[in-house]
Order: sequence, then structure tokens, then C-alpha cells
Amino acid sequence: MAIRSAEVLVTSPGRNFVTLRLTTDSGVVGLGDATVNGRELAVAAYLREHVVPLLIGRDERRIEDTWQYLYRGAYWRRGPITMAAIAAVDVALWDILAKEAGLPLYRLLGGASRTGCLAYGHASGSSMDTLFTSIRNHLDEGFKAIRVQTGVPGLGQIYGVATDQRPGQRYDYEPALRAPLPAEEAWDTRAYLRHVPEVFAAVRREFGPELVLLHDGHHRMTPNQAAALGKTLEPYDLFWLEDCTPAENQEALRRVRSQTTVPLAIGEVFNSVYDYQTLITEQLIDYVRSAVTHTGGITALRKLMDFAAVYSIKSGFHGPTDISPVGQAAQLHLGLALHNFGIQEYMKHSADTLRVFRTSYGFSDGLLHPGDQPGLGVEYDDELAKSFDYAPAYLPVNRLLDGTVHDW
Repeated sequence: MAIRSAEVLVTSPGRNFVTLRLTTDSGVVGLGDATVNGRELAVAAYLREHVVPLLIGRDERRIEDTWQYLYRGAYWRRGPITMAAIAAVDVALWDILAKEAGLPLYRLLGGASRTGCLAYGHASGSSMDTLFTSIRNHLDEGFKAIRVQTGVPGLGQIYGVATDQRPGQRYDYEPALRAPLPAEEAWDTRAYLRHVPEVFAAVRREFGPELVLLHDGHHRMTPNQAAALGKTLEPYDLFWLEDCTPAENQEALRRVRSQTTVPLAIGEVFNSVYDYQTLITEQLIDYVRSAVTHTGGITALRKLMDFAAVYSIKSGFHGPTDISPVGQAAQLHLGLALHNFGIQEYMKHSADTLRVFRTSYGFSDGLLHPGDQPGLGVEYDDELAKSFDYAPAYLPVNRLLDGTVHDW
């Protein structure tokens, strides 16, 4: 019982993805997602040069031991590159274990705690009319929860706002542009703070009190600005306000929490439980936004969520299209099993991506389900993947109106 081969696969079917494929002596294959948007080749090199040589011949069943070996043995711990590489190994080993057992992975994680995982989609528009069209499109697709982002008068392209949709058109937002240098966007926090409450007032008037609404501040406010926004959004019953301020300074959330009752979600740029210690023990957030891919895999994220559960904090795993279908499947299996699941972000991958990564998970009536195939339920098409060459892609750089670099 041992790992026979480990391959690092890079493909670009609209997005750049890094996948680790492990194969055992008996021919069982496991997949893991190692994608770090805009720094993909750094993880690929980390895996090829430093991790793959350590895996050959290891017992694939020793998942916890392998996780600790890769985390503690390297001495240099944490960080997105290291934790994504460890996550890829961890998820691939869980995939193998479940396939060897002939069971969908969630059955090995304790079984289903619910019939499906509530999912939220992304709606946006440069104007109120186009935003409403986007929301209606999502409702027509079956979403029961929707993140609302909008253009800000006087600014151009900003985070989270896709090309305006027509009725029935697919939401398609790709911020990572293929270009020699990152695009640059302009930002004005005061204009944003004036505009956003008006948007949610209009959305509630149009769509009523039952629709689950979310919003992402994308790290762009000071703690005081975030607290002020939270207060002004309280009448509109948000499911959460996400990334209201950069949370590397965990104590900053004390100011926000003391001033508003709007639920807070944080953590998509975090990589380990240590990033959350203050936030969880002081109950400064309501939802953990980490992804399986960037937080050390299923082994680490399950422990993080068990820690969070002690403080009544739930999951809200990061799920944009730079989390590959492998990573999304992994967190759906985990989310289905967790007692303290909250909600799952769901951006539909492109048709090309879903041809390269053939998935068993499905979406119906607002819920995602990982499916009941053994393992993760994802297969990788090598020949098709090879037809999509890697091309560098960068997320935008954000600047204030005076040219100062700001958080993107």
C-alpha cells in the first residue's frame, strides 16, 4: 500500500489551475487542487521540486501523518503557497481513501448532516436596473441566496461587478486578466459608503424581505468605516457583510463588532487556524471564509471548523472560479458533513473548465450536493487539459483617486 506516482498538472481552460494527481500501487487515483490565483506556478514548483519526492512510497492511508510530515517537517510553515501544496496532497489522499472504501467522501467524514448545502450566487450591475436583471437571472436559476455588488457612481470598473447581464444571460466575471501587467482600478471609499445602503434599500423594496442577501467589502475599509457601513446596512437584514476590513489585524474586528449587529464573514485570504485565533475565541466573526484549497486541505479545515463550532461560528467556504472543481468538490463533501455548515459560495465554472474536470456535484433548488460517486466525484481529462496552455493572468491593482495603492 503506497503512492506510486505524483504528477503536477497545469491547465488553463479559461482559468489557470494546478492539480496534483496521486496514483497508488494498486492503481487508485486521487486528485487535489493547488491553485493560487496569479501565483499558480509558484505552487506547481513547490510541489514538483519539494513535495513530490517526499510522497513516493508513502502509505496513502496515513493522511494525518502525511499532513504533519509536510507541515512540521519543512520548518517554514503556513503561507498560501505551502498550505495550498499541503492541501493538494491532503485532498488527493482523502479522494483515494474514499475510492478504496467505495464511498463518497462525505460518508467517511461522518455522513450527511443535511440534504444539501445552501449556495449563494453573485449578482451585480453597473446600475440599479442591470443589478435587478442579474438578481432575477439568479432567481430563475434557483438561487435562494445572492451576493449583491454594484457599480459606484463616478468610478469605472470595480471589484465584483461583471459585464451587465441581459435577461437569461449567464453571470460571468473574470477579474484575473491575461496581460503582461495587472490592470489598475480606481477607488473612492466615501462614495462607496454613500451608495451601498441605497442599493440594499432598493433591492429590499424590489425583492422583499425573504431573499437572502450578502455583500463583500473586499478589505477596503478601515475598522471605523466598516463599523459605519455595518450600522447603515442593519435595516436590510444581510446574511453577512464579508471582508469589511483587512483582518490580518484581528483586533480591528473588535471595533466593528462593538458597533454593529450585521453578521461578519472573514478569511478567504487566511491559511491556517492561527489566523483566526482572536476572531474565533472573542467571537468577532460569524462565518469562516477559508477554502479547502488554501487552508491545508480537508484535514486542517475540519479541525478549524470544530474549533469554530465551540463558539457558534459557521462555515462560508470561499468558492470562486479560481477554486478548481476539485477544490469545490472537496469543500462540498466537508460542508455536507459539518454540523456547523453555514453557506457555500458558488460561481459556476466555464463550460471548458467543466469539460476538463468532469464533476458529479449538482445544484438544485438553491442547494449544492457533492454526489454519491466514490471519492470526490471528479475526473480529469488529460488530453483536453493539454489543449489549454498556461498563460499568466493577474488580478487588478487598486488605487485611490490620488494614486495610492489600496487593497484589492
